[in-house]
Amino acid sequence: MANSLYPRLFAPLDLGFTSLKNRVLMGSMHTGLEDGNKHDRLAAYFAERARGEVGLIVTGGYAPNRVGGVKPFAGKLSTRSEAKKHQQVTSAVHAENGKIAMQILHAGRYAYHPFAVAPSKIRSPITPFTPRALSTRGVEKQIGDFVRCAQLAREAGYDGIEIMGSEGYFINEFLVKHTNQRTDQWGGDYTQRMRLPVEIVERTREAVGSDFIIIYRLSMIDLIPDGSSWEETVMLAKAIESAGATIINTGIGWHEARVPTIATSVPRGAFAWVTKKMKSEVSIPLVTSNRINLPGTAEEILADGCADMVSMARPLLADPEFVRKAHEGRADEINVCIACNQACLDHTFANKMSSCLVNPRACHETELNYIEAPTKRKFAVVGSGPAGISSALVLAERGHNVDMYEAASQVGGQLNMARMIPGKEEFHEMLDYFRRQIELKGVHVHLDTRVTAEDLTDKGYDEVIIATGVTPRDPNIDGQDHPKVLSYIDVLRDHAPVGKRVAIIGAGGIGFDVAEFLLHDGHSPTMNLDEWLAEWGVVDPAEARGGLARERTQPRPVREITLLQRKAGKHGANLGKTTGWIHRAALKMHQVQMIGDVNYERIGDEGLLISYGEKRENPTWIDVDNVVMCAGQVPLRELQEPLQAAGIKTHLIGGADIASELDAKRAIDQGSRLAAGL
Repeated sequence: MANSLYPRLFAPLDLGFTSLKNRVLMGSMHTGLEDGNKHDRLAAYFAERARGEVGLIVTGGYAPNRVGGVKPFAGKLSTRSEAKKHQQVTSAVHAENGKIAMQILHAGRYAYHPFAVAPSKIRSPITPFTPRALSTRGVEKQIGDFVRCAQLAREAGYDGIEIMGSEGYFINEFLVKHTNQRTDQWGGDYTQRMRLPVEIVERTREAVGSDFIIIYRLSMIDLIPDGSSWEETVMLAKAIESAGATIINTGIGWHEARVPTIATSVPRGAFAWVTKKMKSEVSIPLVTSNRINLPGTAEEILADGCADMVSMARPLLADPEFVRKAHEGRADEINVCIACNQACLDHTFANKMSSCLVNPRACHETELNYIEAPTKRKFAVVGSGPAGISSALVLAERGHNVDMYEAASQVGGQLNMARMIPGKEEFHEMLDYFRRQIELKGVHVHLDTRVTAEDLTDKGYDEVIIATGVTPRDPNIDGQDHPKVLSYIDVLRDHAPVGKRVAIIGAGGIGFDVAEFLLHDGHSPTMNLDEWLAEWGVVDPAEARGGLARERTQPRPVREITLLQRKAGKHGANLGKTTGWIHRAALKMHQVQMIGDVNYERIGDEGLLISYGEKRENPTWIDVDNVVMCAGQVPLRELQEPLQAAGIKTHLIGGADIASELDAKRAIDQGSRLAAGL
């Protein structure tokens, strides 16, 4: 049978009063669909995942009251009229033979509004609002609102709820001394501080009955200074089990933690070992989480006894049929989450609707569909980067005849350079998926073929999509032809030798990528969990509170690197909101010097001559072996004019349309949407 490939992943899980068809939990993600009246879109979004055979879905967080919302007008469930609207969602999931739980999330001091409440009047480092400290009666009201929310969720047709007790939100804030400085019965020693979550679970179980799933999301490792000790975490887990929880889900790190937990540079399954520590302490099912994006990884984690279920959130944004494909032995057809955060978390924190870089349909299921074309036509796609491939695949899926031309010997365009960067190994999966889909959908690929307009006009194409990408911008620096000078293409694609002292001109995404590539000299800590944990100072929480090492070993840099930019201000300012800080921290960790507000005066035998500011002050030579140019790109669109002159309709997409940075998110979305409408 197909599921013999992953026997543990597809074993049913008996919860006593009900059972789950497999061990996959779709973890909670806030997408923006929770806010306002978007229940029709939510229904379509979750129904598609239920149809894909997910064992149990958990929604994005809903506040139990107005003060608990993560932002103004955030989704909440506190009235019967709101519960009635949710029935559209639960009915859609149940129609697909799925199960769904609603997450109850109280933001506490993380709330991005002036009405925030918390155990103590202590502002979070990631929000501008200082919360109001709750009175004793106020704490009781919050507990009552949690219970009422759970009752309403049951009325709305949910199969259960998840109580969000981790990631530094309201409940978590009661557990740790530096956020709970109360002296009443909700503060003091740990047995007092943990009363809040225990009371919430106990009273909720009493209110909803014995045949309703209660998941408690417990912070297994806080990753903040003076976080919970392991002894305290175990004490809480046992109390939560006794209070009536059905399942304990693993939370990793507070949002203010300065350790990456879900970015692509985090090793797969990096925190499963923490959940495994808890396995012998409780008897109810445990869920492990974070960076589990392949069925093989999930199976290994379950086989190793780390958990009873695996939580996969973003992987089910990337591919709603993930579970079904794995079950049917089609893992090579899974559109793998690359953990880039660019269209999901970055959108969430920018107050935009979430989606997925590799799957633009995510959260847009009611508007973006690849329906069969009424008339089959013939298209040429020139270029096989993310824009070209995505447009070719959607066109072919809709029944069109598609030829794709690529000047290089392999498809992928600049993705082939991106996959060389330490911490971006997931791009290998992305390219493997693209190659498999090209094969399955019957796109005709012509490699090593640099086509001209004349070549295309003779082949009877109805329309041509130009996805030829970018070419490096000429930085116009005196001495840029010096032997010391390399382009990012020389370094990443052609593997040119690079000396020990390097200046990188340009501190955008490519400049950061080149810096990380040169720092590690081809070696990637992401591929070695122990090395990665040591680099970020993560230790067993039994050794140090919160799982943070008291002292972190500074890595010895392989090269002396100076990263330069013309602009004043923060380097990498346009990097992702949730990942930019990780890249800056990694470079600082390896002693990369970052200099801004500079002018590039000359490159010569002495190295790189720079000056500062508009007045070009303090000219200084940087003594380097090589200067690597990462100074931007310009569109490559030489085919457009001659094709239009020949009367052929053309479309520019990806870098050929807009060359600012290298934006695979925009490229895939643009290519997919164009092809969906042709």
